[in-house]
Amino acid sequence: MPVRPLLFAALLATGLAAVSPAHAEEGIMVPAPKQDEPASQAATETAVLAGGCFWGVQGVFQHVDGVKNAVSGYAGGEKSTAVYETVGSGATGHAESVKITYDPKRISYGRILQIYFSVAHDPTQLNRQGPDSGTQYRSAVFPQNGEQAKIASAYIAQLDAAKIFHKPIATRIEPGKTFYPAEDYHQDFLTLHPHYPYIVFNDLPKVRNLRRLFPELYREKPVLVSEAKS
Repeated sequence: MPVRPLLFAALLATGLAAVSPAHAEEGIMVPAPKQDEPASQAATETAVLAGGCFWGVQGVFQHVDGVKNAVSGYAGGEKSTAVYETVGSGATGHAESVKITYDPKRISYGRILQIYFSVAHDPTQLNRQGPDSGTQYRSAVFPQNGEQAKIASAYIAQLDAAKIFHKPIATRIEPGKTFYPAEDYHQDFLTLHPHYPYIVFNDLPKVRNLRRLFPELYREKPVLVSEAKS
């Protein structure tokens, strides 16, 4: 099991760990995108998003109705460097990312992005997220086609123009990047380790925010990578 003891020790040293987990990550309901993908009859489509540690981003989308699978991994760099310890150096070009496979008849790409910007992470943080810092924790959208790139670009411009956040959105749009799945021990981490301090403080509040802000899209039982393999 991977550990982030230095990060949590830093929280303890600064007194931040004494803050209620419910206030560790604040969700905000952002408006739905004005531009979205056209209706599709495809069985599945995919989205690849980066928003800090992939444990929390994966955990959020595993609870979204219409999502068929959410896999933690790496995007932005080469296949040879898509290894947790190497990515952690911050020098590979990779970001910890999540590949989301969804049913476009039940949820759209735009709605996926709305959840991403509302509860999955703070899109105003540059090359960091919560206690994690480095380009591997950047906010990034890896569009799978030109239509997704247009939707994401227009949405960021829409939210910035509306001044939804206290700072400009730092999310990068990085087309043409390959996604590589992370090691098995990273998959389903939030569900398998709900009492792990990092998860309790940083990630479980995101799932609660999903349930509070998107009750119509929240499902109690997460869709797990381990179940998809069985």
